[in-house]
Amino acid sequence: MTEPAIEATVVSLAEHRAARTDEAPPIELTKPAETAQDDSDPVESGVDVVDLPGNPLADWLTVPDLPVLPVWARSPKSIRENVAALGRLVWWQSRYHGVRTPKYLLKTVLLAARGFYRAVKGLWPVLSAQEQSATVKALRAQSKLRPEDIDLAARHQAAYAERTHSRRWRFGLAAAGVAAAATGIMLADPLLQTAIGAAVTVPLAHLGRGEETRLLDQAAPPIRVDMSAQQLNDALRAAGLLKSGGGKDEKDLPRVSCTMGPVRDGRGWSVIFDMPRGGGKTASDVLAKREVIAQELGVDEIQVIMSRVRAVNGGNAGRVSMWVSDDDPYLGTPNPSPLEKAETFSIWEPVPFGQDARGTRISVPVMWQSMFFGGLPRRGKTFTQRLLTSAGLLDAYVRHYVADGKGGADWMPMKAVAHRLVMGAEDDAITALKAMLAELLAEMERRFALLRDLPTSVCPEGKLTPEIVARYNLPVIFVTIDELQEYFTAMEREDREQVINDLCRIARRGPAAGFVSNFASQRPDADSVPTKLREIITIRYSTQVVDRASSDMVLGKGKAAQGADASVLSEEHKGVGVLVTGPASYVTVRADYLDGPSFAALCRKGRTLREAVGQLTGDAAGDVTAAADAAGLTVPPIVSDVLEVMRHSPRMFTTDLLAGLVNIDEDTYGDYNAEQLASALEAAGVKRTSKQVKISGSNGAGYQRRDVEAAVPAEILLSPGR
Repeated sequence: MTEPAIEATVVSLAEHRAARTDEAPPIELTKPAETAQDDSDPVESGVDVVDLPGNPLADWLTVPDLPVLPVWARSPKSIRENVAALGRLVWWQSRYHGVRTPKYLLKTVLLAARGFYRAVKGLWPVLSAQEQSATVKALRAQSKLRPEDIDLAARHQAAYAERTHSRRWRFGLAAAGVAAAATGIMLADPLLQTAIGAAVTVPLAHLGRGEETRLLDQAAPPIRVDMSAQQLNDALRAAGLLKSGGGKDEKDLPRVSCTMGPVRDGRGWSVIFDMPRGGGKTASDVLAKREVIAQELGVDEIQVIMSRVRAVNGGNAGRVSMWVSDDDPYLGTPNPSPLEKAETFSIWEPVPFGQDARGTRISVPVMWQSMFFGGLPRRGKTFTQRLLTSAGLLDAYVRHYVADGKGGADWMPMKAVAHRLVMGAEDDAITALKAMLAELLAEMERRFALLRDLPTSVCPEGKLTPEIVARYNLPVIFVTIDELQEYFTAMEREDREQVINDLCRIARRGPAAGFVSNFASQRPDADSVPTKLREIITIRYSTQVVDRASSDMVLGKGKAAQGADASVLSEEHKGVGVLVTGPASYVTVRADYLDGPSFAALCRKGRTLREAVGQLTGDAAGDVTAAADAAGLTVPPIVSDVLEVMRHSPRMFTTDLLAGLVNIDEDTYGDYNAEQLASALEAAGVKRTSKQVKISGSNGAGYQRRDVEAAVPAEILLSPGR
């Protein structure tokens, strides 16, 4: 690892002297000869006397600009993450070796057996009196050469008898000791037997080990990605961000300067480095090479999280913060939204949105903003868009205008709360959408006229405030439109241009009047969602898209080159997207999860909140199903669904009604025909005054909405909200 160059910070004695209040003369730190050459006072001339070449204390007074604490101990968060990482490592090692405990016990027994053999082999010379055997053998050999020497024979006989006597005593004592130990162990408590067995086995196993013998298996730590400064330099060099060798010695090549790390940081490696000067490469160049760097580090690009370190955080144009995760940080069980259990919420506060790769909570401020969501179908785009609208459900002083071009079940629960709700992209729905936009524009102009007339003491910035909302009954307007492309492709050219202009006016001027725009579409090309609408949106979010061009269409031109690229996401990343909150601010977020039943529960809770403060207005106040639920009455599902399909029409042909029902709930109404529908409605109490209806000059089989409403209890239809 390349050690970073040590930068120094000097202590200015001039500042210390200027702060003194006594009359003591300043201490002269320069040599007399050099002082004579320059009669000016270094303090008065603004020269730092510590840096003067004649200062004998300059080296001693130089304070290195190095942190006192190591990297991992500089913040409580870092300490917690490293302690947690240590805990995970200890737990993994415990499980790893715990599973292998039987193997270790068997190896211990085998080593103890070998140790016992070695112990017996080592004690055998003592037990067999080998120190006396040499004398016996020598006398025996001499006796064979001189059998007539009686004295020699007597000496041999005495030595042999002494050795025999020693062997008997030694073997006897050993046998008695073993017998006594065995008897004591047999009579001892089982726990004591285990302790004695361990006390005997462990030394024997230690004696039986060899130089290459290992009792425990080598456990590879659970780190899937390794990282060092050398690997980082090699990766940047392979990406063309550092100059290559060209025959030069490796130590002479340009290298990055690591101001931090690489160090373990949670479930990955963290490093902050500066690009070398003279190479002409910036932090932006590094971000653009994310895929190549990931390949050189041996990971997927989704595991590499990089960003510039700005000056406000001590950075510069060449400083990069990089975090490399051990695995894909966006997979796993979704995180439930905190809004699910909240009772109320203020839309003036940032909305809890999700978590980034390192588990940091991400919140999105929606006031004074407009939002756009894009991405492929079935990647969690609508679920994520609903998070922001859900926050507005828990604020009673938020009025919702909702339009869903698909007309499915995703936004159907909003009928309990929404002031205006437009479902589908049929002719009647398009008419209702245009009327809704006209109503919004009229309300926006009315608010601006009111805000202009308010004194600066009440409205200091010319825009809505929480106090104005409460005093003048001007709730925040939340405009949610999903599947924009469905409306634009279904409209005639003139209507399309008019709707686009209306949406642009709302997104551009509405925030100051308390309008929050929340739009969504699939791939927003020029045909489905025009550029002039997308470009005025301030906050953008994209789930997986097919390529970088599509990512830029959602997030903004050039964002993929800066690292904000939603095309790197895969099919497994449902509910994961790239969030852009400013020209140079982006983060990949794993959005909180809020399923359909939870969203419907929030809608019911939002209705209760609005009823309590008198803010239930518009379509929601006249919703039959919601009113029946509040009154404890039951409306047959077929009646409720038919009324929802006919929300914008006083009459409807049977074929169109069946198509609308299928769009709401294909599982229930997918196989319905005209006869089954008529039978179900008749069973629910609907009595048709006429089986034929006339629409735009054409007659056909159909239903009148008043006939269906007649099947609803009168106390619901005559409730104050209607």
